[in-house]
Amino acid sequence: MNDEYYMREALSLANAAECLGEVPVGAIIVRDGEIIGRGFNSPIGESDPTAHAEIAALRDAARRVGNYRLPGATLYVTLEPCAMCAGAILHARIARVVYGARDPKTGVHGSVVDLFAVERLNHHTSVEGGVLAEECSRALSAFFAARRAQRASA
Repeated sequence: MNDEYYMREALSLANAAECLGEVPVGAIIVRDGEIIGRGFNSPIGESDPTAHAEIAALRDAARRVGNYRLPGATLYVTLEPCAMCAGAILHARIARVVYGARDPKTGVHGSVVDLFAVERLNHHTSVEGGVLAEECSRALSAFFAARRAQRASA
């Protein structure tokens, strides 16, 4: 199993979010070859601004392993993390983040800022972007195009 395999798992969760009317972002957490956490965007349905895919996956993984720290784990997410999610990722001691599409509006792995590169922080996570980027971007673009079309016809 490789990064593309796990990103496809995250994409399936993004599809689940879209089916619920949420922005299609999905995330999984893998440690020792096992998926230990899953999540997808649900801030609309949960009326919760923190209900991002990464946060949901972190909560799921932490519950499963019985610890809020997840050393040695890799988080796969279909969209470049935002500042809130990056903070949670760092606090959880995630070893590696792999994301699909860049987020030019709120992404914090270089799109807007690079929080993961701040040397003063006490934990550092390696980050790799662009895995299945086209597929991840296409899912987001199609979702927002459909939303714009709905507004235009209303």
